[in-house]
Amino acid sequence: MKEPIMTDETGRVLIFGLGYSGRAIAAAAREAGFHVDGTSRSDTAGLLAFDAADAAIQAATHLVTTAAPDESGDPILARYAPAIAAAPRLRWIGYLSSTTVYGNRDGGWVDEDTPVRPTQLRGQRRVAAEDAWSRFGDRWPVDIFRLAGIYGPERSAFGDLRAGRARRMDKPGHCFGRIHREDIARAVVAAMLQHPPARRRVFNLTDDEPSESAAVVTEAAALLGVPPPPIMAYADALPAMSPMARGFWADNRRVANAKTKAALGIAWLYPTYRDGLRAILAEERGERLA
Repeated sequence: MKEPIMTDETGRVLIFGLGYSGRAIAAAAREAGFHVDGTSRSDTAGLLAFDAADAAIQAATHLVTTAAPDESGDPILARYAPAIAAAPRLRWIGYLSSTTVYGNRDGGWVDEDTPVRPTQLRGQRRVAAEDAWSRFGDRWPVDIFRLAGIYGPERSAFGDLRAGRARRMDKPGHCFGRIHREDIARAVVAAMLQHPPARRRVFNLTDDEPSESAAVVTEAAALLGVPPPPIMAYADALPAMSPMARGFWADNRRVANAKTKAALGIAWLYPTYRDGLRAILAEERGERLA
C-alpha cells in the first residue's frame, strides 16, 4: 500500500464543523503535520465560533467542510463565499457530501463517474452544494467526498442493541454501504497531501462490501454474545416509519470505490462492516486486534 508523502511544511487546515467525522479528520491531519483550526456553532472550548472564522480562512492552506446543506443552501458558502474566494494562501478544498446524490438504482452499481440522479430532497440539496463548491475548481483543487453511512466508536449497531432499539429489517437485496470514520479521515488527509491541478475530483468513501442492514445487526449481536432482534418484514414496518426513514429505505444502490482507493493510493483500514465492528468492540474492551 502506498503511503502519503509528508512535506516539511504541510500546511494549515481549517475544518468547518468539528463533529463526529470532523474530529477524526482533525486528529489525522495533525498526525500528518498540519496545523488544524476548527469551527463550532456551540460554545466549545478551543474552537472558533462559526461567525468568527475570517482570520482562519485567510491563514488556511486547506479547507474541509463537513456541514450539510439545508433549505437555504450551503451554510458555509452563504456566510463565507467572498472570504474563501479571496483567501491568499488557500490551495485545496474538500467537501464532505453523500452517496445520496446517486439516488435509487434498484440495487445496481454506481461509481465515481456515474452521473448523479438524486431521488430524495436531501440528495438534491447535496448536488446543489457540490456544484456550488465546484465553482472554485478553476482556481484550486476541489475534492468532493461522497460518504456512505458513517459509523465508528459510539456510533454503531452495538449502541442500538444495548439500548433495545436495534431492528433486523427483512428487505431482500436491499443493500447499504458504510464507512468507518477513521477511513474517512484517512481518505481526506491522503487527498490533502496530494498536489493535483485546479479541478474537481470525486471520491466515493464507502466500504468494499455493500450489505443488507440485517446482516450488520446479526453480526453485532454475535460479537456481543446476545440474541439478535427478531426479523421484521419491511412491509409491516413501513406504515410506522418517519418520512426520513422511508427515504432511507427508498433508495437501493451499490457504490463502488476502486477508483477512489487507486487515486488516493490507500486501502481501507476497515474494508467491511465485520472488520469495523470487531475493531470498535476491541477498543471498547481495551483489547488489541491481532
